[in-house]
Amino acid sequence: MTDLDSYKQQLKELYGSRTNYDHEKDTRHPLEAKILLEFVTLHSGHKILDVATGTGLVAIPAAEKVGSEGYVIGIDITPGMLHQARLKIAAARLQNIELIEADAEYFNFSDNSFDVIFCCEAIVLFPDIIAILKKWYRFLKPGGFMAFTCPPETAYMASLQQKICAKVLGVSLPHILEPLGTPEKCRNLLNQAGFRDIEIKIEPSGRYRPLRDSRLSETLIKINFKGNPLLSTLSPEQLNQLQVEYKAEMEQLATDRGIWEDTTKLFVRARK
Repeated sequence: MTDLDSYKQQLKELYGSRTNYDHEKDTRHPLEAKILLEFVTLHSGHKILDVATGTGLVAIPAAEKVGSEGYVIGIDITPGMLHQARLKIAAARLQNIELIEADAEYFNFSDNSFDVIFCCEAIVLFPDIIAILKKWYRFLKPGGFMAFTCPPETAYMASLQQKICAKVLGVSLPHILEPLGTPEKCRNLLNQAGFRDIEIKIEPSGRYRPLRDSRLSETLIKINFKGNPLLSTLSPEQLNQLQVEYKAEMEQLATDRGIWEDTTKLFVRARK
């Protein structure tokens, strides 16, 4: 396995700690995996690649759909999540699915290998999204489909995070919503990568969180560590100032019902 840089190591640790991923409070992961699977018609005998497969929320039902003549490969850097997936695969007695512990950014498959490539929840975590899309394009058979989910620019209070980082650090801090974020941006990247027949649907969702919800206070740092060396070099005082400003801004947004967190997702499909 390729040596992980500090960003990839943080990702590995963050997701490795989520031992209850499939059943987290307020989770939409299983539902979004189901919607993504339904966005592409799978047939018996299809060969599928599931990138950042996690606990197999896409890979396992895909393996059931393609049958014994088909095959699914799931790839992920997180051994803890792959362990959960293997337990589910064993329980379902599936023989047509393989899990690979590797960094999908560097792992290669032969050109024209897959009928469908899925990536649920994780495309925004790749440091170079256009490069990964071009790799997936190569991996697909002619006429094959690629499908992924991503958050819109409104998600996770992204504009608030940008405002605070600019105020405290004096910089515009890239975050996971920058390269995609709108249907237009998605289409632009997919066109650059060579894809055609692009379809995008928006599934609105959101929830109120209590002002003191610990996940709100952690969101700023967790979301914005993406491949950016700046946050890893901040002093304790700077990190504290970021959190102080973030909490102050959230208090102004609070209502009687809590703070609204937009969890809308874009579901994107395209063909080689």
